[in-house]
Amino acid sequence: MADPDTQAPRLRIEPLDVSLGLRKQACEAIKRAITEMDIYGQPEDIRLDERQLSQDLGVSRTPIREALSILEQEGFVRSVPRRGIHVVRKSKREIVEMITVWAAIESMAARLAAGRVTASDLAELRGFVDAFQEDPSGQIGEYSDANMAFHKAIIRLGGVGLMASLTETLFIHMRAVRAVTMTQDNRARRSIADHREIVAALEARDADLAERLVREHTMGLAAHVELHGDFLDAKTQEEPRRRYA
Repeated sequence: MADPDTQAPRLRIEPLDVSLGLRKQACEAIKRAITEMDIYGQPEDIRLDERQLSQDLGVSRTPIREALSILEQEGFVRSVPRRGIHVVRKSKREIVEMITVWAAIESMAARLAAGRVTASDLAELRGFVDAFQEDPSGQIGEYSDANMAFHKAIIRLGGVGLMASLTETLFIHMRAVRAVTMTQDNRARRSIADHREIVAALEARDADLAERLVREHTMGLAAHVELHGDFLDAKTQEEPRRRYA
């Protein structure tokens, strides 16, 4: 029987530049790697190994411990007594609440963006949509990334920096859940259509319509998770065994 650790998911991490602050660099590198990981597509909890992180980043374990402490305060990882540090995965109820908060922030950002959006802003948003066919199901990985870039751009175009910072912690879970659900119930095709309508509303500078479309689009994900997200609760209840190797 194969050692289960040999099949464990691995964070993609580059060695750090020792001339810069190691704790900050380690924190950013680990956070970036977690954000890029399909945390809800894994069968078990993901444990982070300090020793392996130290080797991959090319630094001692002290800045790694300090970085993990910061990430725990920010809600990216959690410490489990006698079981180590694990990447945080939320329950279905928590995910639905996070989506609801994201919808509130992004829909207000869309309202604000409608009054200040430029031609180059609209071209950026169209670029996230026009690179794909009406049905991007054959390019789910690429479209999932473009999809989140689209939503982050809407928040940024609202022009309120606090909106972006408030959604930063939500992003890792929103990205991961969207990636899992994108293949379900024809959501990728409908996502493309919704995004085109949102861009059209922004181009028309119709703040009411842009706000409503963004809110309905995101709350559609919340409704989908309510119906089909039981796998989230199943995973959060599992005993954490798998480690980051």
